[in-house]
Amino acid sequence: MKHYPVLIVGAGPVGMALAAELARYRVNCLLVEQSDGSIDHPRASAFNARTMEFCRRWGLADKVREVGTPPDFPHDSIYCTSLTGHLIARIARPGHGGGAAALPFTPERPQRCNQLWFNPVMRDYVQGLETVEFRLRCRLDDFEEGADGVTATLTDLEAGTTGQVTADYVVACCGGRSAVARALGVRLDESTVLSHSINIFFRVPELWTLHDKGKAALNFFIGPDGMWGGMTAQDGREHWRLTLHGTEHYVDPKEVDAEAQIRRLYGGDFPHELINVVAWARREWVHDCFRRGRLILAGDAAHQNSPTGGFGMNTGVCDAVDLGWKLWAVIAGWGGGGLLESYEPERRPVALRNVGEAAENFRRYTLPDTSDVLDDGPKGEALRARLGRELTESQSRMILTDGIALGYRYEESPIVVADGTPEPPDPPGAYTPTARPGHRAPHGWLAGGHSAIDLFGRGFVLLRLGGRAPTAGDIGAAARARGVPLDIVAVTEPALCALYERPLVLVRPDGHVAWRGDSMPDDAGALIDRVCGRG
Repeated sequence: MKHYPVLIVGAGPVGMALAAELARYRVNCLLVEQSDGSIDHPRASAFNARTMEFCRRWGLADKVREVGTPPDFPHDSIYCTSLTGHLIARIARPGHGGGAAALPFTPERPQRCNQLWFNPVMRDYVQGLETVEFRLRCRLDDFEEGADGVTATLTDLEAGTTGQVTADYVVACCGGRSAVARALGVRLDESTVLSHSINIFFRVPELWTLHDKGKAALNFFIGPDGMWGGMTAQDGREHWRLTLHGTEHYVDPKEVDAEAQIRRLYGGDFPHELINVVAWARREWVHDCFRRGRLILAGDAAHQNSPTGGFGMNTGVCDAVDLGWKLWAVIAGWGGGGLLESYEPERRPVALRNVGEAAENFRRYTLPDTSDVLDDGPKGEALRARLGRELTESQSRMILTDGIALGYRYEESPIVVADGTPEPPDPPGAYTPTARPGHRAPHGWLAGGHSAIDLFGRGFVLLRLGGRAPTAGDIGAAARARGVPLDIVAVTEPALCALYERPLVLVRPDGHVAWRGDSMPDDAGALIDRVCGRG
């Protein structure tokens, strides 16, 4: 039986992100996907700034922008009675997209790029990595966990043959469908469902030329029955997705009059091509166990949320980046037993935060009486004006989410050394950079046009900030003695020194601050042991 340090089950964005992270650390993995890699239900479209930062570290950020929505396509959100009806509100997102102004707190702007185009980009990249063996049409049927590893039974669905491999760890990135997820108790029943929704995919080139609302990434429709659906630009060119917000019970897509719904969003007939209709369940769910022994859950296998806010894939990619360096450390021998134990206490609170916020965003779709919203007289005009004010306030929380993307922190992590400073607020819409332990190490520009973000991702980095920063010999020696990869980098840019607040800041491979101080710690060895899960 062939042995792999890591077996990844599921080659969606999260599984491929984990493979990409492991490849950075030269950790061999087997990535299996039971489908042929094609996508019949493209879901994720919104890449927040943090995910774009990770695409930057993989060298893919420019490619994502290239295959995503065009630079001049606005990421705005509009609310109307129909595309040819009354405009009620418009919420702009000036910091989003390839042509947007630079944001002060990240080197990468959020980008829209649907899975239809991102998955092939990521798949080509991962398949070209020497450390990744990628098998499509390969299904995990069973496994047996032992003290020294996991024996997995795999079926080649093309050849119809079954064989076994062994792995040190198995990570389920499969949306809860694998034997690993079932073994960890994943049960996606009706209690987790917020609504049963319908997606209608259709094609019409340059739809914005057929109405007066202009280009917008998100288009929401309000009728006498409330906010009944939303249309998303899939590529900013010709592909569109209409989502019917759904009912309490499953609806067979064959029973949906898709053409009538498309006419309703437009306000009449217009030329278009219907592609397909898909039913899906909108969920509010976070599993209570992200890891058991050598079995680990990530992405949709561990948590699922309503797409209201675009948090799902982005949260899963952060799972993969958090997990990747920890698997590397443990497999390489410099990570202690507490390192993988920190995965759940770090990532599960973030999942609860993001899933809860997405569910509340969906509940905000429920509007007060809109029975007169189509009225062309004073009554309808007054209602639309009031709705416009209310929607701008309530929906901005779903549309403007820099805080969700970049403000997550590992407050209770056992491998983060707190410095006694109070936890800052965590609003979903606003992000304030901080180098407080547990938070994302802030972006700032270095000489040569590089971001501080670019320093992270190969091992630990100890930043010596300012001309009077203490020498770092003790920490460097402690890391070397334990085989911990550590770079010591001097930073003199005044803006970055002010942003990081302390002259010594230790940053983890995932770009989160592990420790900071004004002087060397009393016991550098104990510090390294703590942040590597050895203490």
